[in-house]
Amino acid sequence: MPKRQNTRRNTELMLLVLAALPVTLLYAMYLVNMNVAISFSSLSVPLGLFAAFTVAHLAVRKFAPGADPAILPIVFLLSGIGIAFVTRLAPTLAEGQVMWLFVSVAAMIAVLVAVPSIESLAQYKYSMGIAGVVLLLLPMLIGTERGGSKLWLVIGPFSFQPGELAKILIVLFLASYLAENREMLSASTRHIGPLALPRPRMLLPLLVMWGVSLLVVIFERDLGSALLFYTFFVIMLYVCTGRVSYVIFSALLLAIGGVGCYHLFSHVQTRIQIWLNPFADPSNKGLQIVQSLYSLADGGLVGSGIGKGLPTLIPVVESDFIFSAIGEEMGLLGASAVLIAFLLFSVRGLTTAGRAKSDVSAFTAVGLTSAIVVQAFLIVGGVTKLLPLTGVTLPFMSQGGSSLLSSFIIVGLLLKAGDEGTGHMTQIEAANTHSPAQTMRGTAARATSPTDSVVHGSHARGSFGLQTPESGVLGRVALGKRLTALITVFAVMFTLLIGNLTYIQVVKADSYQNLPTNNHTIAKSSKIKRGSIITADGQTLAESVQQTDGTYVRQHPMGSLAALTVGYVSTQYGTSGVESTFNETLTGRSDYSSWTSALYSLAGVESAGSSVVLTINSQMQQAAEQALQGYTGAIVVLNPSTGAVLAEASSPSYTYDSLDTVMASGAGQGELVNRATQTLYTPGSTFKTISLAAALDSGVASLSTAYEAPSSMEIGGGQVTNNNGEAWDSLTLQEAYAESANTVFGQLGVALGADKLVSYADAFGYGTRLGLDFTTTASLMPKPSEMSKWETAWSAIGQPVGVHESPAGPQTTVMQNAVMVAAIANGGIVMNPYVVDHILSPEGATTSTTQPKSLGQAVSSQAASEVKKAMLDVVESGTGTAAQVSGVQVAGKTGTAQVSDSVSNSLFVGFAPYDSPTLAISVCLEGSESNDVNGQAAAVAGRVLAACLNIQSLGASS
Repeated sequence: MPKRQNTRRNTELMLLVLAALPVTLLYAMYLVNMNVAISFSSLSVPLGLFAAFTVAHLAVRKFAPGADPAILPIVFLLSGIGIAFVTRLAPTLAEGQVMWLFVSVAAMIAVLVAVPSIESLAQYKYSMGIAGVVLLLLPMLIGTERGGSKLWLVIGPFSFQPGELAKILIVLFLASYLAENREMLSASTRHIGPLALPRPRMLLPLLVMWGVSLLVVIFERDLGSALLFYTFFVIMLYVCTGRVSYVIFSALLLAIGGVGCYHLFSHVQTRIQIWLNPFADPSNKGLQIVQSLYSLADGGLVGSGIGKGLPTLIPVVESDFIFSAIGEEMGLLGASAVLIAFLLFSVRGLTTAGRAKSDVSAFTAVGLTSAIVVQAFLIVGGVTKLLPLTGVTLPFMSQGGSSLLSSFIIVGLLLKAGDEGTGHMTQIEAANTHSPAQTMRGTAARATSPTDSVVHGSHARGSFGLQTPESGVLGRVALGKRLTALITVFAVMFTLLIGNLTYIQVVKADSYQNLPTNNHTIAKSSKIKRGSIITADGQTLAESVQQTDGTYVRQHPMGSLAALTVGYVSTQYGTSGVESTFNETLTGRSDYSSWTSALYSLAGVESAGSSVVLTINSQMQQAAEQALQGYTGAIVVLNPSTGAVLAEASSPSYTYDSLDTVMASGAGQGELVNRATQTLYTPGSTFKTISLAAALDSGVASLSTAYEAPSSMEIGGGQVTNNNGEAWDSLTLQEAYAESANTVFGQLGVALGADKLVSYADAFGYGTRLGLDFTTTASLMPKPSEMSKWETAWSAIGQPVGVHESPAGPQTTVMQNAVMVAAIANGGIVMNPYVVDHILSPEGATTSTTQPKSLGQAVSSQAASEVKKAMLDVVESGTGTAAQVSGVQVAGKTGTAQVSDSVSNSLFVGFAPYDSPTLAISVCLEGSESNDVNGQAAAVAGRVLAACLNIQSLGASS
């Protein structure tokens, strides 16, 4: 054996050994997860497979020593991963798949031994072509339908897909036909712009293949095979001729056929509709795709570990959807490695084509490589929703004997084509399809002039005939350029697959996992001991209790206390609240508190989840919820110096026992909406706190600045009025704040101007989705450029009146109002609220603690101090006296927000104690025709503040 071929084979053997490592390791991981002891006996499948490929290597060494050294190891890697996953997904079918795998390897070896050369097959091209078409179309006459497609022939206990062998025969026919007619197909008779069009009769093969593909779609309902055959034919035609016009014409025919089939045949419509929106029918037509997306989303970056995922929830996962199982249990990294292996296969296959000594061998290599690569692209694109699902199998990996056998025959032919490559003791030659006399004349010509033989095209069609840019060495150079372009196209295709896979498994993963219909997430949650959710004072709000069957059920020792904040875990409705935002922490999937925990997390080993300790105090929460009984609205209590949420109540709420009823009734919006964070309210006069702070901080006015205060006055062409028609001759700004005089604050708003008013509102948090570890609806202000003078006046009062493109404002959440008043209590510094204080590992160690975060200095400490004085007057002698607490100075501001002519909401913001605030409170009570709440928010706030101050005092004394 020449030294070059010996080096190739040694490289091949080394690569086989390297490929055996991940194959054996993957199978061993599966055995470990199945609690099977590792031994030579239990590893017999991967070891036997390596032995089979070693025999194949020896056959290649003897019968195809010049073949590419990378193809066989790549196929071994893919086959090994495939058999591991078939064993894991369908154990009852695994034995048969192993047998088919060994038979397929034997068939590959038989091809190496029995086929003297690719050129020798060319003399049977028409026989192969006819046989290929017959096999392709035979199922429409006597085939058996499975899974909606009529692809199978059943003979007794045996069944097979004749289309799998048909693609090989058709590729061999096309390669011979194209090699024979290369110059004729390349020659052009007319030009339309930059496009060179061939003779009309040369388009006949293209039309025939188009027609055959349509027949397959119509009668066999096999969209995948039709698209596969048509695509590799177009690829071979382009590589043969270099004519872009062929590709364009082919694309037009494909578009015409596709549109026609969509409008005429329901099964084509169904495939397209499932592709566009599988979630429209997730339990029937879209079931496979939806379950595939759930599996891939669960895989993440590194996967759940083989045997630890839930891919078996996908129907027929071992065949059409085996890639989804690989993505779930090997993660994005493992699935991408499989795609890269297919890409490397395409590179080595097209390299074989580039080295081929004849057009027949080159085009055969192109066609066979394209058949494998395009098939892999179609099925992976289908199961990842990049393309409509076509139903083809994943070569070398999917369960199924027909697919496996044909794929290995293709490999045998590729290796044979590579053995005949240039440099293997031969020149470039043609697949000579002429008469013996012509062949002799060509041989004589070559003997006479070796240079002529190469330059004028013995690889083309002998040493005579039509000379085109496809002849001789120029033709070989052109072929090389097209192969390079084709490799680029394949690289782009697989880059799209990896990009789409990254989107599903990383970017979109959380969204898929949190869908209420995601039975994967639901099933997994019942097997994992979720961490507890605990209040700041040590009360357990949610915990997982193990049942007799080993699963866990979520229980709530404190009943439905803080239910909207804690959230629910439902096998039917998914998760919400802290249960949702800290789901990974609670389920243990993000525990990196120690190197062992991190290792287990990366390996997908199940462990108990970490516990979440809230900032909420259970006693303060109870006080807030009790104060809301009989009302619709919300209360938030914050620590003003840190932003920690001490209580967050919303009414009405749900109980965990009533969740199913609330959901099923369709009337659960009220009970399921957290009015503290998700509902926007008109702030009314509580917004005057921001207007006053803005005026004091910017120097527009001082607390002693006097204003006229009639019951009504015209500002900007519209009327501004006081509540209940109250009027004063003159009020200082401090007095106007205590009395809540609208006409004074309307004038103040105009003095500030829209730009300044909106800017200060934003500084206090408007326009921001507040929350370090939860989200709120952003509070709203209009665009200053759209605000009229009259609207600016009413905005400063706290009443939205504008009608324009930007939202009318101000509109606020109860949480935003709490953040605003906490900032005044905190010297003008705005703190972002948070609800989780720290995380505890399953062993009870603190693994992380929330660090308070400031949103900035809204106003100076001096301005904040002046506002505090004004707020103290409100409670001491103004509109907020109902908020007074015995023995403690309380500062605050009332608000009345007009909802309709006869209905208004009642609001209050405040803090206590005045000198050293430890509590900031925001209350909103919704009024109705039957429930007048005017002025009641201050009284509710007073009761909650009194209870919370007492709780703090008892905590400090203990």
